[in-house]
Amino acid sequence: MKSPPSSRSYVMTKRAESAAATAERILDAAAGEFADGAPVASITLDAVANRAGVSVQTVLRRFGDKDGLFAAAAERQATRVASERDPAVPGDLEGAIENLAEHYERDGRLALRLLAEEASSPFMAAVTGAGRAYHRSWCERVFAPSLDGLEGADRRRRLAQIVAVCDVYVWKLLRLDAGLSPHAYREALLELLEPLIRRP
Repeated sequence: MKSPPSSRSYVMTKRAESAAATAERILDAAAGEFADGAPVASITLDAVANRAGVSVQTVLRRFGDKDGLFAAAAERQATRVASERDPAVPGDLEGAIENLAEHYERDGRLALRLLAEEASSPFMAAVTGAGRAYHRSWCERVFAPSLDGLEGADRRRRLAQIVAVCDVYVWKLLRLDAGLSPHAYREALLELLEPLIRRP
């Protein structure tokens, strides 16, 4: 006797939810291995599988291979970063600084780890290249009112200045190397940006 459609639908939904949860657990495990300090090249599927509580075969079945796994992890991270940074409102300097500072407090150290590996890993170079492109487009959108009216070399120079001041390496210099508090970092960033910003 066949199960009613509603029952089959429920079972399929539960299976899909379980598969999605397993995939997230595997991605969390891969990210955790990297966050613990292991270079991507040295992270094994065995380590990821053990951390996620699944078999290596489960990892392979879901992501194909190690490259597929870390590509999916990088895509998930990029999607999360965009969801957190995209709400910044063009022309709101204080809001942009708050948005950026919160992002770096969460992910600044991770970004520095990625950048440290880009010279030795084509995969990391692609990840960091995409990150730089997003950061530049974010600055161009958020600080658009201050770029309006500038053309050619003047506009390129001003955008490059804004991108540089907002870069994670400046966060590192101020927060980690100089030991500024999160509040002091925000104040320093405001002081660096204000001469470049024409208030709308």
